[in-house]
Amino acid sequence: MGDFDLDTRVRGGDGRYRATLSRDWEIWGPNGGYLAAIALRAAGCEATIARPAAFYGHFLSVASFGDVDVDVAPIRIGRSSEAFRVAVSQAGKPVFEGMVRTAGDAGGLEHAEGGPPDVPHPDALETWEDVARRKGLDLDGPRFPFWGNIEGRVTDPGRVGNHDTRSAPRLAEWYRFRPRATFDDPWVDAGRYVVLVDTLSWPAAVRAHVPTDYTAPSLDVMVWFHGAVPDEPWLLADHVAPVGHGGLIGTHGRVWSTDGRLVASGGSQLFCIPPRRPG
Repeated sequence: MGDFDLDTRVRGGDGRYRATLSRDWEIWGPNGGYLAAIALRAAGCEATIARPAAFYGHFLSVASFGDVDVDVAPIRIGRSSEAFRVAVSQAGKPVFEGMVRTAGDAGGLEHAEGGPPDVPHPDALETWEDVARRKGLDLDGPRFPFWGNIEGRVTDPGRVGNHDTRSAPRLAEWYRFRPRATFDDPWVDAGRYVVLVDTLSWPAAVRAHVPTDYTAPSLDVMVWFHGAVPDEPWLLADHVAPVGHGGLIGTHGRVWSTDGRLVASGGSQLFCIPPRRPG
């Protein structure tokens, strides 16, 4: 089990940082949202406005577990907003390129249209492990280490262990990080939303295609931060993959608080990789 705060820490200064990718965050290699959260946190070390407003990044290659270099360069520094470029490399090879925008809170127009999916509170739901045990599924089989870092509360128990029945490419489930679920640092807190927007895209999309031997890692991830709930452990990940065509799958993700506030939204473009054939 990985600690999100410890495992996203960067060391260095003056725009040049280093981080160590932990194997506890493995999914097809280092989890993309985890890598993006490190880039976001490095930008936070350079920012004077401690409020992330927007994040966008490209995944350029699969990193290995170990040290990565993170270079942060200012693009625009203003009194009310800043922009930074973040480049992550490993042994001289680019693995991630991102943009981070900050914005101060000076007040302004406010509204909230629509609301979260109508699902029960996480306290009223079973964990993924509880549902699996009830169904008699093997909990000792292979599973990516990443899933030990977040606890999920299942709104649709039918999806657990389902490898045969197709359904709409949608997913709405509650998650909290473990062993620590909340973080005072606004950049670590924002990293939680980045991880959920990136990671839950494929589990939503694949529901329309089971059974399949394809995988579909993210080409990019973008997140707009609408607020912050640093004291709330539970976050509702609300995802849909409305289109898949020509080897690409477009996804949208939203993150809600327990009291129905939209905390973050964004999405990813997934790239389908066919299964390897023997020989």
